[in-house]
Amino acid sequence: MAFLRRTAVAAALLTVFLTLSTATQAADLSTVTSGSTAAPNVYRLRMHHLHTGEDIDIVYRIGDTYLPAALDRLNYFLRDHRTEDVSRYDPREFDVLHSLMASLHRTDSVIDIVCGYRTPWSNNFLRTRAASTGVAEHSQHMLGKAIDIRVPGVSTVTLRNAALALHAGGVGFYPVSQFVHVDVGPVRTWSFR
Repeated sequence: MAFLRRTAVAAALLTVFLTLSTATQAADLSTVTSGSTAAPNVYRLRMHHLHTGEDIDIVYRIGDTYLPAALDRLNYFLRDHRTEDVSRYDPREFDVLHSLMASLHRTDSVIDIVCGYRTPWSNNFLRTRAASTGVAEHSQHMLGKAIDIRVPGVSTVTLRNAALALHAGGVGFYPVSQFVHVDVGPVRTWSFR
Protein backbone atom coordinates (compact mmCIF):
# COMPACT_ATOMS: atom_id res chain seq x y z
CA MET A 1 0.00 0.00 0.00
CA ALA A 2 2.80 2.44 0.92
CA PHE A 3 4.55 1.58 -2.35
CA LEU A 4 1.39 2.42 -4.33
CA ARG A 5 1.05 5.77 -2.52
CA ARG A 6 4.70 6.64 -3.20
CA THR A 7 4.28 5.66 -6.84
CA ALA A 8 1.10 7.74 -7.18
CA VAL A 9 2.75 10.76 -5.52
CA ALA A 10 5.84 10.39 -7.69
CA ALA A 11 3.71 10.18 -10.84
CA ALA A 12 1.68 13.25 -9.86
CA LEU A 13 4.81 15.23 -9.03
CA LEU A 14 6.46 14.21 -12.26
CA THR A 15 3.44 15.40 -14.25
CA VAL A 16 3.35 18.76 -12.45
CA PHE A 17 7.08 19.14 -12.56
CA LEU A 18 7.43 18.47 -16.27
CA THR A 19 4.66 20.88 -17.16
CA LEU A 20 6.05 23.65 -14.94
CA SER A 21 9.74 23.27 -15.39
CA THR A 22 12.73 22.63 -17.63
CA ALA A 23 14.46 19.35 -18.36
CA THR A 24 17.44 20.29 -16.18
CA GLN A 25 15.22 20.25 -13.11
CA ALA A 26 13.76 16.83 -13.88
CA ALA A 27 16.97 15.16 -12.73
CA ASP A 28 16.49 16.72 -9.28
CA LEU A 29 12.98 15.28 -8.93
CA SER A 30 14.10 11.76 -8.06
CA THR A 31 15.90 12.96 -4.93
CA VAL A 32 12.75 14.73 -3.73
CA THR A 33 10.18 11.96 -4.28
CA SER A 34 12.02 8.93 -2.84
CA GLY A 35 10.26 7.79 0.31
CA SER A 36 7.56 10.44 0.04
CA THR A 37 3.96 9.60 0.98
CA ALA A 38 2.34 13.04 0.61
CA ALA A 39 2.66 15.52 -2.21
CA PRO A 40 5.10 18.24 -1.06
CA ASN A 41 4.59 21.92 -1.80
CA VAL A 42 5.99 23.19 -5.07
CA TYR A 43 7.75 26.58 -4.93
CA ARG A 44 7.72 28.46 -8.22
CA LEU A 45 8.79 31.94 -9.29
CA ARG A 46 8.08 33.88 -12.46
CA MET A 47 10.31 36.88 -13.04
CA HIS A 48 11.22 39.44 -15.69
CA HIS A 49 14.54 41.29 -15.50
CA LEU A 50 14.04 44.92 -16.51
CA HIS A 51 17.69 45.45 -17.53
CA THR A 52 18.44 42.25 -19.47
CA GLY A 53 14.93 41.67 -20.83
CA GLU A 54 15.18 38.03 -19.75
CA ASP A 55 12.33 36.01 -18.27
CA ILE A 56 12.39 33.00 -15.99
CA ASP A 57 9.61 30.67 -14.89
CA ILE A 58 11.09 28.12 -12.54
CA VAL A 59 10.35 25.64 -9.77
CA TYR A 60 13.26 26.13 -7.38
CA ARG A 61 12.11 24.06 -4.40
CA ILE A 62 9.88 21.07 -3.71
CA GLY A 63 8.93 20.55 -0.09
CA ASP A 64 12.06 21.22 1.95
CA THR A 65 14.42 20.43 -0.93
CA TYR A 66 16.01 23.18 -3.00
CA LEU A 67 16.78 22.13 -6.58
CA PRO A 68 20.47 22.86 -7.32
CA ALA A 69 20.03 23.30 -11.09
CA ALA A 70 17.18 25.75 -10.49
CA LEU A 71 19.24 27.72 -7.97
CA ASP A 72 22.07 27.92 -10.52
CA ARG A 73 19.66 29.29 -13.12
CA LEU A 74 18.27 31.85 -10.66
CA ASN A 75 21.80 32.94 -9.71
CA TYR A 76 22.61 33.51 -13.38
CA PHE A 77 19.30 35.29 -14.01
CA LEU A 78 19.99 37.68 -11.11
CA ARG A 79 23.61 38.34 -12.13
CA ASP A 80 25.09 41.83 -12.09
CA HIS A 81 23.89 43.12 -15.47
CA ARG A 82 26.75 45.64 -15.62
CA THR A 83 29.62 43.16 -15.18
CA GLU A 84 27.93 39.78 -15.90
CA ASP A 85 29.31 38.46 -12.59
CA VAL A 86 27.18 35.78 -10.91
CA SER A 87 26.71 35.32 -7.17
CA ARG A 88 25.32 32.47 -5.07
CA TYR A 89 22.04 33.78 -3.71
CA ASP A 90 20.82 32.85 -0.27
CA PRO A 91 17.84 30.58 -1.15
CA ARG A 92 15.82 32.21 1.64
CA GLU A 93 15.59 35.27 -0.62
CA PHE A 94 13.61 33.19 -3.11
CA ASP A 95 11.38 31.97 -0.29
CA VAL A 96 10.71 35.61 0.67
CA LEU A 97 9.66 36.38 -2.91
CA HIS A 98 7.46 33.28 -2.99
CA SER A 99 5.85 34.15 0.37
CA LEU A 100 5.34 37.74 -0.74
CA MET A 101 3.52 36.69 -3.90
CA ALA A 102 1.42 34.18 -1.92
CA SER A 103 0.45 36.89 0.58
CA LEU A 104 -0.67 39.07 -2.34
CA HIS A 105 -2.65 36.12 -3.83
CA ARG A 106 -0.56 36.48 -7.00
CA THR A 107 1.43 33.25 -7.15
CA ASP A 108 0.95 33.13 -10.93
CA SER A 109 2.06 36.74 -11.47
CA VAL A 110 5.42 37.95 -12.74
CA ILE A 111 7.86 39.84 -10.52
CA ASP A 112 9.77 42.61 -12.29
CA ILE A 113 13.41 42.65 -11.19
CA VAL A 114 14.84 46.15 -10.88
CA CYS A 115 18.12 44.98 -9.35
CA GLY A 116 19.52 41.64 -8.24
CA TYR A 117 23.15 40.92 -7.44
CA ARG A 118 25.63 43.81 -7.46
CA THR A 119 29.39 43.46 -7.41
CA PRO A 120 31.25 45.88 -5.13
CA TRP A 121 32.23 47.78 -8.28
CA SER A 122 28.60 48.18 -9.40
CA ASN A 123 27.49 49.11 -5.91
CA ASN A 124 30.14 51.84 -5.72
CA PHE A 125 29.26 53.00 -9.24
CA LEU A 126 25.63 53.48 -8.20
CA ARG A 127 26.61 55.19 -4.92
CA THR A 128 28.76 57.78 -6.72
CA ARG A 129 26.32 58.71 -9.51
CA ALA A 130 24.74 61.50 -7.43
CA ALA A 131 25.09 63.18 -4.06
CA SER A 132 22.34 61.00 -2.62
CA THR A 133 21.38 57.74 -4.31
CA GLY A 134 19.90 55.57 -1.56
CA VAL A 135 22.47 52.83 -2.26
CA ALA A 136 24.01 51.44 0.94
CA GLU A 137 27.78 51.15 1.14
CA HIS A 138 27.50 47.62 2.55
CA SER A 139 24.47 46.59 0.51
CA GLN A 140 22.88 43.16 0.93
CA HIS A 141 22.84 43.07 -2.90
CA MET A 142 26.59 42.40 -2.79
CA LEU A 143 25.98 39.35 -0.58
CA GLY A 144 23.31 37.77 -2.79
CA LYS A 145 20.68 38.49 -0.16
CA ALA A 146 18.63 41.34 -1.71
CA ILE A 147 16.44 42.04 -4.72
CA ASP A 148 14.65 45.24 -5.78
CA ILE A 149 11.24 44.46 -7.26
CA ARG A 150 7.97 45.65 -8.73
CA VAL A 151 4.85 43.59 -9.34
CA PRO A 152 2.76 44.85 -12.27
CA GLY A 153 -0.76 45.66 -11.09
CA VAL A 154 0.30 46.01 -7.43
CA SER A 155 1.00 49.45 -5.99
CA THR A 156 4.40 50.06 -4.45
CA VAL A 157 2.69 50.85 -1.13
CA THR A 158 0.79 47.54 -1.15
CA LEU A 159 3.96 45.66 -2.07
CA ARG A 160 5.91 47.37 0.73
CA ASN A 161 3.20 46.64 3.30
CA ALA A 162 3.05 42.97 2.30
CA ALA A 163 6.85 42.70 2.57
CA LEU A 164 6.83 44.38 6.00
CA ALA A 165 4.17 41.92 7.22
CA LEU A 166 6.53 39.00 6.51
CA HIS A 167 9.14 40.23 9.06
CA ALA A 168 11.71 38.32 7.01
CA GLY A 169 14.48 40.90 6.63
CA GLY A 170 15.05 44.40 5.32
CA VAL A 171 12.36 46.27 3.40
CA GLY A 172 13.22 49.48 1.57
CA PHE A 173 10.54 51.69 0.04
CA TYR A 174 11.43 53.76 -3.06
CA PRO A 175 8.16 55.51 -4.03
CA VAL A 176 9.61 57.84 -6.68
CA SER A 177 11.50 55.05 -8.45
CA GLN A 178 8.53 52.76 -7.74
CA PHE A 179 10.21 49.68 -6.37
CA VAL A 180 10.59 47.81 -3.10
CA HIS A 181 13.83 46.36 -1.78
CA VAL A 182 13.47 42.99 -0.02
CA ASP A 183 16.36 41.18 1.64
CA VAL A 184 17.09 38.41 4.12
CA GLY A 185 19.47 40.49 6.22
CA PRO A 186 18.51 41.95 9.60
CA VAL A 187 14.88 43.05 9.97
CA ARG A 188 14.76 46.81 9.32
CA THR A 189 12.91 49.31 7.15
CA TRP A 190 13.64 52.59 5.37
CA SER A 191 12.30 54.92 2.70
CA PHE A 192 14.17 56.83 0.04
CA ARG A 193 12.45 59.17 -2.41
